[in-house]
Amino acid sequence: MKCPYCGHGESKVLDSRMSKEMDTIRRRRECLKCAKRFTTAERLEEGLPLVVKKDGRREQFDREKILVGLKKACEKRPVSITNLEKVLSRIEYNLLEKGEREITASEIGEQVMDELRKLDEIAYVRFASVYRQFRDINEFMDELKDLVLKKGDT
Repeated sequence: MKCPYCGHGESKVLDSRMSKEMDTIRRRRECLKCAKRFTTAERLEEGLPLVVKKDGRREQFDREKILVGLKKACEKRPVSITNLEKVLSRIEYNLLEKGEREITASEIGEQVMDELRKLDEIAYVRFASVYRQFRDINEFMDELKDLVLKKGDT
């Protein structure tokens, strides 16, 4: 593990703990060169499917990409990073449960939108407006009407 302060490649583990969600191991480390301490998080990645993009390319599932999109959608909204990480963990869990080797990017996008719809409606609309690439205001209004109707059904 590379030290974030000096870049040295060796550190010692001072403490290890399982996260509350039981999906991550947090390790407290100390750099063997500069003696500064830092925390790392380890997550099991095997088993996650390859993501099939619109153009047919395949790439590894990237948790960080989804987190960036969630953060942008929730910018200046009362949504904690803890809640975003829980959303991400649920999405990963759903992907693992499917047990498939590949999944389309659009399926992941739909899962993100479903989670955001439950978490924060404004963040959902922001994400949907970028993800669905509305061609005009009428498509956008139709999406808002659907959101209001679904909220009324709950």
